[in-house]
Amino acid sequence: MSGAREEIRQRIAAAVGAPPAEQAVARGYRRSGALGSEERVALFCRRVGEYRSEVHRVDEAGVAALIASVCGVHDASRLVVPAGLPPAWRSAELELVDDDALSTRELDGVDGAVTGCTVAIAETGTIVLTAGPLEGRRALTLIPDLHVCVVQEVQIVELLPEALALVAANGLERRPITFVSGPSATSDIELSRVEGVHGPRNLVVLVVAPHR
Repeated sequence: MSGAREEIRQRIAAAVGAPPAEQAVARGYRRSGALGSEERVALFCRRVGEYRSEVHRVDEAGVAALIASVCGVHDASRLVVPAGLPPAWRSAELELVDDDALSTRELDGVDGAVTGCTVAIAETGTIVLTAGPLEGRRALTLIPDLHVCVVQEVQIVELLPEALALVAANGLERRPITFVSGPSATSDIELSRVEGVHGPRNLVVLVVAPHR
C-alpha cells in the first residue's frame, strides 16, 4: 500500500509541477481591545442580549437577591451549584444543591444551575467556562434547563485573543473549556430555531459591578 501511495504522489507531482514557495500568512488581527471599561461592559451586555439571553447589571450586595428574583420568574426553586460558589451568592429563598458528583438523572431533576465564569468576551457576548471552582464540571451547565451565570465586570475583556491569553496565563488551557454564546439553539431541524437541544433553554447573565 505504501508503494502504491508513493507512486500516485509522484505522478501527481509530475503532472502539476513543483509547489509554489510557501509565503508567510499575514496575521494582522487585533490581539488587544481599545474600549474603556464601561464601554466594554456595555458592549458585552448588548451582545448577550442579542443572543436572546436575559442580562442584568447588579452590585455585589444584590447578587443573591437578584438570583432569587430571576429564578422566581423562571419558576425555578431548586438549583445545583458548584463547590466554590461564594456564600454571598447563595440565597436562602432557594434550595441550592451542591454538586457532589450528581448523576445525569439527578442533574436533569433540578430546575437550573448557578455558576460563575472564568472570563467573558464583549465583542461576541461569549462566556468562557473552564470547569473551575466557580463553574463546576461541564454537566452542570449543559443538563439543567436554566443557567444563571454571574460575570464580574473585571472578568470582561474585549476580544477573543485576550480571553485565550488569560486562559493560558492561568494554566487552564488543558481543562475542558466551554464557550457559551446565549441559550443552546440549533436550526438543523427543518431550518427552524429550536432552543434547549444541546444545553440550557434559558441563560440569565448577571453582570456584577466591583465594590466601590
